[in-house]
Amino acid sequence: MTTKTLRQPAAMRHVRALIAMTEIKMPRFPLLAATALAAAGLAAAPLLAQTSAPTVSLSAEDALTPYYDQLRQRVTLPVAGPNPALSPATTLTRIAFGSCNHHLAPQHMWAQIAAQSPQAFLLIGDNVYGDTGWNADAGLESLRAAYEKQASHPEFRDFRARFPMMVTWDDHDYGLNDAGGNFPFKRWAKELFDTFWGSSEEVRARPGVYESRIIGPEGQRVQFLMLDTRYFRSDLQRAEWTRDRAPLGSYVPNTDPAATVLGDEQWRWLEQELAKPADLRIVVSSTQVLTEAHQFEGWTNFPLERARLLKMLEGRAQSGLVILSGDRHAGAIYKEKAPGGSEDIWEFTSSSLNLAFSSDVEASTKREPDPRRITKFFGIENYGLVDIDWKARTLTMSLMGNTSNTLAQHSFQW
Repeated sequence: MTTKTLRQPAAMRHVRALIAMTEIKMPRFPLLAATALAAAGLAAAPLLAQTSAPTVSLSAEDALTPYYDQLRQRVTLPVAGPNPALSPATTLTRIAFGSCNHHLAPQHMWAQIAAQSPQAFLLIGDNVYGDTGWNADAGLESLRAAYEKQASHPEFRDFRARFPMMVTWDDHDYGLNDAGGNFPFKRWAKELFDTFWGSSEEVRARPGVYESRIIGPEGQRVQFLMLDTRYFRSDLQRAEWTRDRAPLGSYVPNTDPAATVLGDEQWRWLEQELAKPADLRIVVSSTQVLTEAHQFEGWTNFPLERARLLKMLEGRAQSGLVILSGDRHAGAIYKEKAPGGSEDIWEFTSSSLNLAFSSDVEASTKREPDPRRITKFFGIENYGLVDIDWKARTLTMSLMGNTSNTLAQHSFQW
């Protein structure tokens, strides 16, 4: 090893190299902390030449542990603020959800959602855009700053103080656009997430941020299954560039049987949760599940995992079912027949709260034809409402625009 000092801002090639690693060779302590900083692209003390020292294999995450131990003592991690608990005895009739909330954009949607009087709100990914301006530092300073900025918005603080929230993440609040399980700084990203959102002890104690809750009395039990599609996910496979390829994403399906979206532990957890008694299950995936009409991120990138999920959902203990998703900066409602043909599986996508990419609904709809989508494709700002009629066993999905006008609506019975 030669003497070397790496300074901020680090080039992105350092991060790409770390992401590509499955392990890194690190000298034994006491040079471990300094080496970890250098591997992370941080300013560090010079690493003294040590060619004869024994080595030990460490993951990038483990190598960074000494740095995070020191960082934890130097910085204050932001918190989102007080949030009322959702009583397990609550009979739920209205739930709101949304995704893709930029911390630097107007926060006008919170008051509009509040006016709908939901009993709970699900924030399902890209809750801040913490990779904006990230300079590849292991401390994820831009993510920490994004959380601080979000906490400072009075519109958000007022909403959070009134409405119980459940949260999962997507890539921009995980740390890096389109990142998955090989993101080397994911443990610190999780600590930032857990601290900011006040994760339960169960979530804090395990890798990833997946969670399940059952709310309501017998006969009106709603099970929320908040999936984590980032922490364990295998690498995406990128399509070869061609001049004439339609601009609908840059990935091709990863058909490796070993590739995963949820990871073994989360898959086991999900199967166990789906066996529990519930009357309605709301499965939350930060990325879309049913559609195969694009090559952006989604379960379409992992067709074997997608098929596994749909089969597992079909085999659940008897209950109603809806999938909620985000990520796309557009909203729509989807339907697909379950693998065994026993039922229709419904998916409701809402995105984004304040970062719209297109106001031309007709052009967006035409650009992405999809036989599974039963509505137009709305690229304007939006949020979702889920209304439950327990007597009729009917669920109504309403996609609401940025003036709380109804963009699309559909009901189904279970």
